Amino acid sequence: MIHAFNLCVAGLGNVGQALVVLLQKKERDLRERYGIAFRLTGVASRRLGWLAAPDGFTPAKLLAGNFTEATCADDVTNWLSLTKADVLFEATSLNAATGEPAIDHIRAALRAGAHAISANKGPVIHAYRELSELAAARGKKFLFESAVLDGVPIFSLFREAMPAVEIRSFRGILNSTTNVILEGMESGLSFDESLRKAQQLGVAESDPTADIDGVDAAVKVVALTNVLMRAELKLENVERRGIRELNAKQLSDARSKGEAWKLLCSARRTVDGDILASVRPERLKLSDPMALVSGTSSAISFETDVLPELIITEQDPGLETTAYGLLADFVRAVRK
Repeated sequence: MIHAFNLCVAGLGNVGQALVVLLQKKERDLRERYGIAFRLTGVASRRLGWLAAPDGFTPAKLLAGNFTEATCADDVTNWLSLTKADVLFEATSLNAATGEPAIDHIRAALRAGAHAISANKGPVIHAYRELSELAAARGKKFLFESAVLDGVPIFSLFREAMPAVEIRSFRGILNSTTNVILEGMESGLSFDESLRKAQQLGVAESDPTADIDGVDAAVKVVALTNVLMRAELKLENVERRGIRELNAKQLSDARSKGEAWKLLCSARRTVDGDILASVRPERLKLSDPMALVSGTSSAISFETDVLPELIITEQDPGLETTAYGLLADFVRAVRK
């Protein structure tokens, strides 16, 4: 049997558009392998407002910026009603301080009887327990694989494939922007020169503060810790130092001695049950797998009670990788 679902996308930026493209690419596969069909009945952004097309947008028109098929809703609740949403994809920008408005969008979707799938870390670090409980109460799913490490199945790995395992600690390279900047400095560029090069390549934002000061990495540490280690960590509990203090001489000196500076993320549970978490530059020997993570790649190493070390590496991800995490969560949410 084929089951059809109405899909809504909040946040039609790079990730949201990549998701629309990937859904088109995988449409036949979803139908034939999983019995899943879909219509895109809603898109929303700060610029567009809440656009609804109950009979479905034509994806090609949507990607071309042609919204003649749409009517405009007043707010998220009215939008979810007009679109008859079965699934909300939340791909708006991160608000590290509060998680809003993404939390409100997800809460509204769950209350309206839709699954909520997020690429946004804000709802995970500020409202994971609340939204998970609301989803369970409504018989729906709140999933967020793309929030950390793009489409790598970190959360579903432990939730589905590794039950009853206890994570004692993790460490990793979780911010690609700082990784690229540090590599540029290793080659002799100043901090400012390497940052400008990363911006020209599209790796760094025009305002890179959240990356270079370690905020983005710290948010990921909180998300991983609270979900996988069942903690109640706050962003302010993470010891955080960015990479501004480093200079090209320090990096080239380290490399000449068989070492490398990396912005290392870590968390561990103490014998007393407390969580110690940090994001800070560390000088690592090149024999350390984390020292070898290059470019926009990421890696994370877990220590568990039954596996001494489990290392997962993601090599040069792109927007499609993040979009895949959303699509995979969609399949997990709606399959019976």
